[in-house]
Amino acid sequence: MTPRPSVLAALSTEAWDLVFDDARRARLQTLAAPPDALHTPSLDAAARDDLLRVEVLVTGWGAPVLDADLLDRLPRLRAVFHAAGSVRGLVSDAFWERDILLTSAAEANAAPVAEYTLAMILLSGKRALLPLRTADAQHDLRVGPRVGGRIGNLDRTVGIVGFSRIGRRVVELLRPFPGLQVLVADPFADPEEVAAAGARLVPLHALLPAVDLLSLHAPALPATRGMIGRAQLAALRDGATVLNTARGSLLDHDALLAECASGRLDAILDVTDPEPLPPDHPLLHLPNVAVTPHLAGSLGTEAHRLADAALDELEAWVAGRPPRHPVHRADLAHSA
Repeated sequence: MTPRPSVLAALSTEAWDLVFDDARRARLQTLAAPPDALHTPSLDAAARDDLLRVEVLVTGWGAPVLDADLLDRLPRLRAVFHAAGSVRGLVSDAFWERDILLTSAAEANAAPVAEYTLAMILLSGKRALLPLRTADAQHDLRVGPRVGGRIGNLDRTVGIVGFSRIGRRVVELLRPFPGLQVLVADPFADPEEVAAAGARLVPLHALLPAVDLLSLHAPALPATRGMIGRAQLAALRDGATVLNTARGSLLDHDALLAECASGRLDAILDVTDPEPLPPDHPLLHLPNVAVTPHLAGSLGTEAHRLADAALDELEAWVAGRPPRHPVHRADLAHSA
């Protein structure tokens, strides 16, 4: 059992108010050494003596980069519990050179994204996109020549690109829908793990022409930028839907615009490149394209999951138990 540590919550005021409600702030105080756990929106503004005694940082959206200069001002820092998803904007080379535990709430943030994805998959199967976007809500898609018989959620194939935390959750959420076949493309995935989740692992080139909906869940890396481009979109069958809740950089938006403007493909985009799109961007004005403002991730009450995840890790650390979701430097080669 570790004595209660000196804790400082370092995240923006907006994130602090969203993620940590009164109950979660009270829980943080019970895990931290007196005086009460502090929150600061800026470590630069924190008192020098406060930084000298800090053993644990609870970070989140708006947290500063933990570079060499800042870490030198935090000589007692032993653990960072990140109450958000990706840690890419948080860590530096200097961070990895120190023996500091790092955990992430990415698993908790995966839940609402997967739920959003499930909802959009089912809605797209019913071709609900066009009636929702057009003034004529009575538009009858059942007899449209482009749609043909490919309407409904029976005998339909969903393609998941990236067996990530979110991709795996989406596959698992699709289990109760036996009419949907699920394929996964991910060069790093284990075929047995994919099968156990309820899908089949195939190469991307085999997945594309077989699916009615393509859902992107790969990390934003140099190797994945533009991974779904002109050739990949052309390989999709007529009437397919492209769904992106990962990062806009995965998708060639010019190529997508051409396919959607022709009416051959539909798209649902929760992320774009750039983000947000300019108001005059033509993708925003096509009836078969829905763009939501990056709302699939944790919003409102969902953000409390992020606090719970970080506080669970802090509680485990104080009790001497191993972390549930540690992050290591090697992880960043294949994850967001």
